Amino acid sequence: MKAVAPVASLLGVFAHPDDEALSAGRLLARHATEGARTAVVTATWAAGTARAAELARALQILGAGQPRMLGYADARVPQSAPGALRFCDAPIDETVGELVAHIREFRPEIVITHDAYGGLTGHPDHVHTHRVTMLAFQAAGLERLYPDAGVPWQPSALYLATHPDSAMRVWGGHLAAMGKAMHSVPDAWVTETVDVRPWLKRKVDAVLAHRTEVERGAAPGLIAGLPAAERERMLGTEWYTRHDPLHRRGA
Repeated sequence: MKAVAPVASLLGVFAHPDDEALSAGRLLARHATEGARTAVVTATWAAGTARAAELARALQILGAGQPRMLGYADARVPQSAPGALRFCDAPIDETVGELVAHIREFRPEIVITHDAYGGLTGHPDHVHTHRVTMLAFQAAGLERLYPDAGVPWQPSALYLATHPDSAMRVWGGHLAAMGKAMHSVPDAWVTETVDVRPWLKRKVDAVLAHRTEVERGAAPGLIAGLPAAERERMLGTEWYTRHDPLHRRGA
């Protein structure tokens, strides 16, 4: 009988509480259900806030462990981390080093984060999280970088959560009505298209666990107000672009 390879361990790195569920809820839930180690690092908001508690509930639904919060302030919400720097303003070497420590401690095979546009809305915290994660992904495997951050560990692949141009047929009208920008990539850039439908309830439950954003009318609030069929249209697929470590690519 052929041995079944274990499901890859997975670390998500996202800007805000709710990004993990919206961007990669299915992938996190599936890996956890199949026995993989999964976790999420969240760049902004501080422990002790309402959104930190909501994040803990969402991660429980997804099977992704306890929150790992860097504790920086949201670029647009100073009270998200009283007294802390905005994530976008923190020294890049400091934030990369903090994330390297999480990668080396958790030792994931796969890392997931926002794409270079910062997802559909292009939020500056999303864009900056992408930059920090790209640097930390490479640095984590290099022993002379951040020597105090733990034993070097190089994940096998980095996946960028994205939306192809074709997805605008579903998302475009809703985002335009909310006055949101829309950033998508050519369909040819997408390397992984993931069917969320078997996991849709768990993903939706994790999104709606972010009650503050539901009540504020942000993306979770939009989803809360949609009929089931439209929720499936919007959340029934996740898209990713895969990046491999430089030293594992062919010459």
